Amino acid sequence: MKHIINNTVKLLVLAAVLGFTACEDVFSPAIENTRGIDAMYHEPTYAQGILANAYVLLPYSASPNSDVATDDAVSNDISNNYRLMAGGTWSSSNNPMSQWQARRNAIQYINLFLENADEVEWSKDETVRMLYNNRLKGEAYGLRAVQMYYLLLAHGGWTSDGRLMGIPNLTLPETASSDFNVPRNTFQECIRQIFDDVDRAVELLPLDYEEITDDALIPAKFKALGVTKSGDYSRVNGDRMKGRMSGRIAEAVRAQAALLAASPAYSEGTEVSWTDAAGHAATVLDRIGGVAGIDPNGGTWYTNTAEIAALASGANPPEILWRSDKSNDANGPGIELERNNFPPSLYGSGRVNPTQNLVDAFPMENGYPIARAEGLYDAANPYANRDPRLGKYILVNGATAGPGNTVITTGTHGTNNDAINREAGQSTRTGYYLRKLLRQDVNPDPNFNTAQFHYTARIRYTEIFLIYAEAANEAYGPTGKGSHAYSAYDVVKAIRARAGVGLGNNDAYLESIKNDKDKMRELIRNERRLELCFENFRFWDLRRWKADLNETAKGMSIEKKTDGTLIYSPLDVENRVYADYMYYGPIPYDEIRKWTNLEQNEGW
Repeated sequence: MKHIINNTVKLLVLAAVLGFTACEDVFSPAIENTRGIDAMYHEPTYAQGILANAYVLLPYSASPNSDVATDDAVSNDISNNYRLMAGGTWSSSNNPMSQWQARRNAIQYINLFLENADEVEWSKDETVRMLYNNRLKGEAYGLRAVQMYYLLLAHGGWTSDGRLMGIPNLTLPETASSDFNVPRNTFQECIRQIFDDVDRAVELLPLDYEEITDDALIPAKFKALGVTKSGDYSRVNGDRMKGRMSGRIAEAVRAQAALLAASPAYSEGTEVSWTDAAGHAATVLDRIGGVAGIDPNGGTWYTNTAEIAALASGANPPEILWRSDKSNDANGPGIELERNNFPPSLYGSGRVNPTQNLVDAFPMENGYPIARAEGLYDAANPYANRDPRLGKYILVNGATAGPGNTVITTGTHGTNNDAINREAGQSTRTGYYLRKLLRQDVNPDPNFNTAQFHYTARIRYTEIFLIYAEAANEAYGPTGKGSHAYSAYDVVKAIRARAGVGLGNNDAYLESIKNDKDKMRELIRNERRLELCFENFRFWDLRRWKADLNETAKGMSIEKKTDGTLIYSPLDVENRVYADYMYYGPIPYDEIRKWTNLEQNEGW
């Protein structure tokens, strides 16, 4: 990916060119030495700079921002936009979840690239020129699918006349003479565009980028195009391209979009079925051997330190399908998450506080929910014998954290700012601190400022397994397989076994519900909540399920009596204020004011 970022200087030149195109008559005398779009035809690096913007504008976040707007977390930052949003400030003119501008900007660059790519002299050699042109266009189609998917997440919705709408589906670049007052396409038309773009990406791209030294090993579809030299193939599709959009990534994006379209909030307005969604997920999973391909260490991908250290540029560990570059920048990604979320005693700001709601969602180690008597949950010792993921993802009272294994006391008897509500803007409001995503070998102490490698997991295989489980349960029932080799039950059992749940009793709870679609649906949704917590899924999941958005965020106050006994008292921390129409996000208010043909989602 480094060669992409190195083109950002060219992007600045391009931005100037595009900006001046529509208003060059303002300048007198006219600005000289600006470059038209046709400059890309004989300068491939300039052309790639246009496409690079679609990478720069990718929508993935390393921080658990949107979780603060759900029942999974609160923030101790009074000015946090997601905290304010959940408290009732969400509107079409104040929308932290908006994807409108950035995604449409990216699509504009993609469309500009696609319209001109065939004219670029990628190489003097005709075969190599064709390979470059196909690969880069394939990347563009795949990236456009990503951008459209995130637009639909944030802005797709039902209008007052009962239509499920997406966004204006633009496949050509806009110019100064374009008609900008265009209506939204239907949600189904946008989903179809995603699927079509994925099909084009898969057709043009290699499944993965790799070096080939034997002509006989050139993939068949490239041989059919006349590629006969492994050197030519590797020059264009070799290891140095790892990290860019590939056929495998595009297929995963299709699975994500299919799940969205088949979900309760959208299914009545689309033609995508649960069977379709299961099939698209299986296409991705079958390539790694199905359930047998689940990474045993995938649940702790963010803290598998030896694995992260050994990652070469663009290479993926078994859990990761697509990721960002890794970085140990002490002024940014190498320490930022810990600086924001470690407890105060570890020089953190304790920003994201997991809720009691989420803590209660973790079952007992024997697999039973805490509400079931068979789980043997002890309210006087609530963290004992729990799902091992609880201790890995959430820092509870009395646990240790940081490079020195410091004991963190969140109870009211704590003697420093780690204690609940001790110091506004630093202390936990729920009695819990974030542990997931954080590396415990990072030290934000200004005397050390020790950073470690981090990366953003854009798409994990666990997500795709959970997509399959959800869709297969709805399409075939818990143990049905359709035309595939594994069932929703098989996936859930494997994921829970990896987590260390139900190992001593053959996961008796799962066995007891494996023939009940409704109970399996509940379990799958809960497993998705746990496995993907703090990775910015929960907000979108609640909405596509049309689940309760207004569950009060709760915490746990812990008091220590003189005899050393701990008293656990649940408390309400933060109310959620969402209206029913907020299952679908708004079109930005300013856009609605500007364009009469742009219809708002109902309620906004």
